[in-house]
Amino acid sequence: MNTQPIVENRIWQPEAECLPRPQLRALQASRLREAVSRCASVPFYREHFARLGISPDQIRSVEDVRRLPLTTKADLRAHYPLGFLAVPRDAVARYQGTSGTTGKPTWVAYTRRDVDHWSDLCARFLVAGGLRPEHTVQIAFGFGLFTGGFGLHYGIERVGAAIIPLSSGNSERQLMSMQDMRPEILICTPSYALKLMDTILNGDVPRDSLALEHAHFGGEPWTEDMRERIERGLGIRCWNNYGLAEVQGPGVSGECAFRNGMHIQEDHFLFETIDPETLEPLPDGEKGELVVTALCREAFPVIRYRTRDIGIIYADGDCPCGRTTRRMSRILGRTDDMLIIRGVNVFPSQIETALMRVEAVAPHYMIEVSRPKALDEVTVHIEMQPGLFSDSMRELQSVRDAIGSAIFSVTGLHMHINLVSPNTLERFEGKARRVKDTRRLVD
Repeated sequence: MNTQPIVENRIWQPEAECLPRPQLRALQASRLREAVSRCASVPFYREHFARLGISPDQIRSVEDVRRLPLTTKADLRAHYPLGFLAVPRDAVARYQGTSGTTGKPTWVAYTRRDVDHWSDLCARFLVAGGLRPEHTVQIAFGFGLFTGGFGLHYGIERVGAAIIPLSSGNSERQLMSMQDMRPEILICTPSYALKLMDTILNGDVPRDSLALEHAHFGGEPWTEDMRERIERGLGIRCWNNYGLAEVQGPGVSGECAFRNGMHIQEDHFLFETIDPETLEPLPDGEKGELVVTALCREAFPVIRYRTRDIGIIYADGDCPCGRTTRRMSRILGRTDDMLIIRGVNVFPSQIETALMRVEAVAPHYMIEVSRPKALDEVTVHIEMQPGLFSDSMRELQSVRDAIGSAIFSVTGLHMHINLVSPNTLERFEGKARRVKDTRRLVD
């Protein structure tokens, strides 16, 4: 555990974030009862509660959450568009949504009180990660249905900092704003930060023309090794946070000044870890699928939502920052992103971890999975660092061997390594798409 804070240790709502654990557990139990009561007006939950013989007065402790039904993305889609709405339409202050495989969004809704809570929860992790009222923040998240842009906007406003709401894309404009307006904080996906970093490191935008100090990343999984690459390349501090639209958006958890995991906002969210195959609960400290219950949502209450995100919830323990909430790991992968290669479960994040340990490679890669004959084959296309791409077969083979060994040490699999010249692979302005699995086209 880190013993020194990365920035000054600040807490936005100490009365909530530092609540003694016995009081926090009692608050969670009370809010869980209230959530079950609100959900009774939602047909999906009403039918399940009736079948299971559950009523709000039977919820007496946090552990009783395991008596409640799990909720999946498929359930939300089956009740499209607003089958989970728990308030009258005239009580809704905002609708947002996520894109789906059907081409229609999964809609979520917020009352005015939901938006107020959302603002404070985003303010919590932003303040913990260095945001101060005198700062200027450039938001390079989309401001459409995607919850990231608006959620962070609300949190920054709550703190009192200035906002440059540029939205996503248009890298030339983003960099011009960073030079001219000199924001101290950038908010975007980690893959988009890599795209901007390329331009800066290539000398097109002098680093000393920027005032950037911090970046808050979200929207996609990223590894600790990727954080180190970006921090070293840009000379900034990068912060991790977690959220998903189905239970709120950003602000569900975030790092404190010590960066020893992300503090879960446990006064608003109840977390569990389950085995994604058996659905049995797992103890703190074991890797599994995260399940989240939104304790305070009025418009769109969700109970035991299966996130499909794989992570670890750390056991109760004191954090030097003073917060009493449990912490969670960064997202280690998704159950629906997991690749099964010759019977071995592999997450793209594992491959990224291995790649970032080889200094000669740039943080840009593509994973291609195919089945040319009877066995699966994986080819990892990786860019070399500028100035390190060599014509020497011996040097290139040495880099391939280093990458192959690093991947094998993490995954236990041998993969084909294809080294490509700098600025060859696709860059991403939104969420990165780093896997091309052609097996699904022929199965």
